[in-house]
Amino acid sequence: MSHSFPSSRGSSTCPWYTVGGKMSDKNLEQQISSDLLCNAQMFHRVITSDETWCSQYDQETKQQSMQWKTQNSPRPKKARTSRSQVKTMLVCFFDHKVIVHYEFIAQWQMVNQQCYVEMLTMLWESVRREGRGIWPDKWILHHDNAPAHDVLRVRKFLAKNSITKMDHPPYSPDLAPCDFWLFPKLRNALKGQRFDNLSNIQRNMKTLLRGILENDFQECFRQWHHRLTKCKASQGEYFEGDGSCQCTGKQILLSQCHSGN
Repeated sequence: MSHSFPSSRGSSTCPWYTVGGKMSDKNLEQQISSDLLCNAQMFHRVITSDETWCSQYDQETKQQSMQWKTQNSPRPKKARTSRSQVKTMLVCFFDHKVIVHYEFIAQWQMVNQQCYVEMLTMLWESVRREGRGIWPDKWILHHDNAPAHDVLRVRKFLAKNSITKMDHPPYSPDLAPCDFWLFPKLRNALKGQRFDNLSNIQRNMKTLLRGILENDFQECFRQWHHRLTKCKASQGEYFEGDGSCQCTGKQILLSQCHSGN
């Protein structure tokens, strides 16, 4: 049967309600964060995942574009850029030590339920092949609440293979390791570079993924634990810290959650 993490709830449907309807996203985020922290010792069994677009060109940051100029130098000219039309989607799964599995999706193809089940099958086979010390039914899958992740076909696949699913608060990319750590890390490394074709984009992404050290993944999971702790302490409200702003609800949904950016 399929499981939902935390196991104390016993179902992937969160049974938390307030008078007149479901809990607000803020309270649900706080509750899930609290439950995950109670089971923090199980984080070493989690494989987290998400997908993002990788573009032919991503404009460099302001810091990267800074130039040394004298007082009398003319103002530097900057070309106006437009969104790249050549891009590929990267789907990545990793744990607290290493990239477990990744795939590139054909240009303009979206991750639907069939595509996602095929990727989960590849992930399942990768875990079995590598062993990873958590085979066969000890690892936990973490993904966000995108439509393709929560359809009946995916739930049946998880149940058939006894894969535990870790709950994720709605509209909370700030609590998803791919969104707050991995994807920004990859994008920042490639900003300002232009690639001729999809093969070059994918080759550079592969090089970056293979170059991430085990200590980096462990630091990511420490940050994840820290963010969950702050979310619990702030009762799901907006908070700031560690050089970045953490938000809840629809404040960040449009800017980060499956927007194609």
